[in-house]
Amino acid sequence: MTPLLLEPARRTGCGQLDALTDVIESCEQRQRSPIDDMLDTGVLDEEPYMRELAGDLGLEWLDEIPPSEAPLPLRDACGPRVALRHRLLPVEITGEGALQRLKIATFDPFNLVARQAAAQEIEMPIDWCMASRKRIHESLRRLYGVGADTFEQILEGRDLDYDQLADSEDEANIIDDDDDEEASVVKFVNQIIREALDQRATDIHVEPLATNLRIRYRIDGRLIEVTVPENIKALQSSVIARLKIMARLDIAERRVPQDGRINLQFEGATIDVRVATVPTVEGESVSLRLLNQERFNLDKLGLEPFVRTRIESLLDLPNGIILITGPTGSGKSTSLYSFLSEINHPERRIVTVEDPVENKLPGVMQIAVKNEIGLTFASALRSILRADPNIVMIGEIRDLETAEIAIRASLTGHLVFSTLHTNDALGGISRLVDMGVEPFLVSAAVRAFLAQRLVRRLCPNCRVPRELSHQDRIDLAIPAHITGQPYAPNGCDKCRNTGFAGRVAIYEAILLTQPMQELVAHGAQSNEMRVQAIRDGYVPMREYGWHKVMQGVTTIEEVISVTSSDLGGSE
Repeated sequence: MTPLLLEPARRTGCGQLDALTDVIESCEQRQRSPIDDMLDTGVLDEEPYMRELAGDLGLEWLDEIPPSEAPLPLRDACGPRVALRHRLLPVEITGEGALQRLKIATFDPFNLVARQAAAQEIEMPIDWCMASRKRIHESLRRLYGVGADTFEQILEGRDLDYDQLADSEDEANIIDDDDDEEASVVKFVNQIIREALDQRATDIHVEPLATNLRIRYRIDGRLIEVTVPENIKALQSSVIARLKIMARLDIAERRVPQDGRINLQFEGATIDVRVATVPTVEGESVSLRLLNQERFNLDKLGLEPFVRTRIESLLDLPNGIILITGPTGSGKSTSLYSFLSEINHPERRIVTVEDPVENKLPGVMQIAVKNEIGLTFASALRSILRADPNIVMIGEIRDLETAEIAIRASLTGHLVFSTLHTNDALGGISRLVDMGVEPFLVSAAVRAFLAQRLVRRLCPNCRVPRELSHQDRIDLAIPAHITGQPYAPNGCDKCRNTGFAGRVAIYEAILLTQPMQELVAHGAQSNEMRVQAIRDGYVPMREYGWHKVMQGVTTIEEVISVTSSDLGGSE
């Protein structure tokens, strides 16, 4: 087999033939197919190599695998147990009646076990072809749904006992990929979570409908419905019960909302999951927020120099309040954690009050609000101010009492960080005044308002240049000093054909300089304050976004979508 596998590598210019030879010989000694190891170790460029190999074997190569227009006959012809276990993708059925044939795509033509399993289970002749491993994996998920092989075995009558759902509670919170594990609801739920983590999802929503159980992932801020096995409604109660057991919630209580947490181990990393259940007319809906325990720093925020300089000067202040504004899901917590990490030094005592504690910062005293026992933002703040902190972080200022304590803390020598739910940076001033804070206290205590939004980041592997005429720049009001090359999304395997991969924040920052403080103290109109902010070097969020567009980080449409005139734009 070795010469057959090496020849395509030589023709495609593989520069790691020695490493490839070692992988092949090692696999032959272990009596297993070398294709997976060759792809996992990255010793070759997959597509050119596999295309050449397909030609050598006389097999058709599929550059694309579009979704099937008739998925049900394909699923019936090749059941999920064979397809998913052996990673064989039924592509199409050709011919009619007794002359029907099934075309199956594989990325490993040397897997004899898979070929034998297909021959035994499939009741029609098979035509083999080849495609990349990634395309086959994605197409299998699209055709059969997440966890389809496990689901099929569960419906045969295995493991629908509620008592078994609670077995090995802690061990089951380790999300691994053990194909030998017995089919169970536990494994089925683990597959749903593992798929979400693989797809970089931030949230999972399990939503009961009248005739179906809908599962959606939030990826890069967009909700994407996940293909699930047919008749998954039959497992609705078991799936929801399993999630509640993992979060240590009361599975017998279905009438009121509940909140809990799950600590998962996934590929050596700890994932903190916030779980919320809500009763609906069709059953309980469960939402899971996936929080990676990551390291935070300013570099990861990708700040433009003119904003980073301002933020660094604010972090050096001995006292005052720094407020980050924006709607839910705009990345405020990530920015706060990054700021705290930047100033987290042994000579400083940092205490936070959060609801809930989303990420754990080393060396920081973090307090989780528990309203049911009277531990509110205000009561916690009163206590920690007697504990000699240098820096205080309040998860959110929600009411006048919390705002007044935060102001008192800043006026007595503490540096305070917090968030507000407002549309733009200037809106933070009116929000505090509407709460009942006197304007003169706002001007005396607050040092800066930062507003932010998240925009999707272009996939660097497939983005394409975009032409932008002089008239386009005028229509979009892009300043002349912002130059560069804008790009547009295209779509590839690495970004799930969306053209985007990840998100980045865009900001605007207003400093309360002496002239601005006077305007705030005298209750000036927002237009007057905006004019003064511009004099002080304020850059509107949309203009900040144009910098990211011209750097090829995001798109014009993304910036416009989050910076309309009522959302902190430049208009």
